[in-house]
Amino acid sequence: MTLRYSTDIVIFGGGIAGLWLLNSLREAGYQAILFERHTIGSGQTLASQGIIHGGLKYALQGSLTGAAQAIAAMPERWRQCLAGEGDMDLRGTRVLCEHYYMWSGASMRSKLKSFLGSKSLRGRVDTVPQAEYPEFFQQASIKGTLYQLPDFVVDSESLIDVLAGRQQAHLFSLPDQVVEFGSDGFSDARTLKLTHREHDIEMRAQRFIFAAGEGNKGLINAAGLGKPQTQVRPLNMVYLKMPGLPQLFVHCIGDSFSLTPRLTVTSHRDESGETVWYLGGDIAETGVGKTDAEQVDRARQLLDELFPWIDVTAAEWRCFTINRAEPKVENDSRPDDAYFTKEENILVTWPTKLTLAPALSDQVLADLRKDKIIPSSAAPEITLEAILKPAVIGAPEWHLGTTA
Repeated sequence: MTLRYSTDIVIFGGGIAGLWLLNSLREAGYQAILFERHTIGSGQTLASQGIIHGGLKYALQGSLTGAAQAIAAMPERWRQCLAGEGDMDLRGTRVLCEHYYMWSGASMRSKLKSFLGSKSLRGRVDTVPQAEYPEFFQQASIKGTLYQLPDFVVDSESLIDVLAGRQQAHLFSLPDQVVEFGSDGFSDARTLKLTHREHDIEMRAQRFIFAAGEGNKGLINAAGLGKPQTQVRPLNMVYLKMPGLPQLFVHCIGDSFSLTPRLTVTSHRDESGETVWYLGGDIAETGVGKTDAEQVDRARQLLDELFPWIDVTAAEWRCFTINRAEPKVENDSRPDDAYFTKEENILVTWPTKLTLAPALSDQVLADLRKDKIIPSSAAPEITLEAILKPAVIGAPEWHLGTTA
């Protein structure tokens, strides 16, 4: 039996991109639904460190790159949303750290002082007086300099809860369904066909939006799109738990300016309330292909080198791998900004970074207005809630307690 369903927008992917888009589109009056194959937030969003950054780390190469300029306004925009004063109401999202820090060794002091004092960066970064160091760095046994950045850290789990919580009736699970795209018979516009148990569901939409991160590749192939190509940049992330572990939020940079800090640390809480240090940066990028034992050993050595005043020998360690999925750009480099491309009635999107989710929403809404796609008033022919299961919200790795 074939059932027919029409709506304005169908979104694939329940991470930050899909959820932000769903909320923005429904707020603008569009009928919109979202499909997620796994759990809401699973993949890159709940695996992110939650840093809302203004692009300063991209300027560490010595110039304000396109990436840095695209991101510069994002921290203030997010802060407005968190206060309930922006275009997205994010009240209820926990802020883990109001100001992120950067720690450099003594050998970089003069070079950093000159660079961070340049006209383009003046006022964006403050050197923290030693008397005002957070408690962790007051205990430092090696020389270094601490800088306060405009960046801050949100709890990705509560961010997902806030965005998904408002749209529960419009979030659907697609764990086993076969997804096919066809023609509407009148133009090149695509239709969607889902096979679910005894039902075939034919869906028509003004726009299908792919916001599924790494899953976009399969959707692009299923829809027979000519572009874009995709790329992944894998990471081998590490986290550790230990009673009494202090809260720490810092980029540690090495002896030269680099796009990737040697170590990026954020602090979170597991289900028992114990502090978790979550480690990213260069160690995650260069750790791909290493065994868990090798990666943990590297992480332990790095912490001993950078923070010799803290003993983490009693810590419990875990590793897991995650792919950062993006559009393939020239020279396989990192995309500078949020990205979307369009073919007929399909948009393929990536925010490319958590902090750029609002920018992606801006681009999509502007494209809908340009194409004169207006919200419809007709009610859907069937009720999907009676056929499809609701999508379930996921959890970060340190709640799951397993090694991926």
